[in-house]
Amino acid sequence: MSPPRRLAVLHSHLRPDGPAPPADRGENELTPRQEAVVSTSPCAAAGDDSRGAATGRVADGELETCVFCRIIRDEAPAFKVYEDDVCMCILDSHPLAPGHSLIIPKCHFSSLEATPPPVIAAMCSKVPFLSNAIMKATHCDSFNLVVNNGAAAGQVIFHTHFHIIPRRYGDKLWPTESFRRSSIEPNETSSLISCIKEQLDSSPGDCKN
Repeated sequence: MSPPRRLAVLHSHLRPDGPAPPADRGENELTPRQEAVVSTSPCAAAGDDSRGAATGRVADGELETCVFCRIIRDEAPAFKVYEDDVCMCILDSHPLAPGHSLIIPKCHFSSLEATPPPVIAAMCSKVPFLSNAIMKATHCDSFNLVVNNGAAAGQVIFHTHFHIIPRRYGDKLWPTESFRRSSIEPNETSSLISCIKEQLDSSPGDCKN
């Protein structure tokens, strides 16, 4: 199924009362709705110094080269499935499975730990809504929610994003799923738990109970 066709099917599940984007356009051609400029956000201005100062994580030129920021500024094409004031959902341009989608915040944060909790909460709140539509559109009943945070974890685009990957039984998408996992070692666990708790106690208290 081509990206425009997948977009039309997803749109029918997300907005059943609204007109669906036409599905008979060229493989790489976006509809006028898809090409519309997204709502104003801190990523809309490449040189927004106030946002960089707020996050403390934006390097010189990072906004200009970040592909997600370029999509938000309508400088790069994308198949947009959903958007609101905080985030948007697009189809992954190199999907692991049909319907593989990305939830991205409209503000640029290079990692999950640099992303404010309210932004993460807003993104997470859309996961049930979006994943339900994506699973229905792709005729799946399961999905993986994945965050690749950091280069060692496979993060390629350093702008926080969640992956929603539809799954089918036996698709063998993750080779590690067939690995035999070792039981946890009680002696090592005690030390690990103490270390984690020590780090939690020394962290800012925003998320503490």
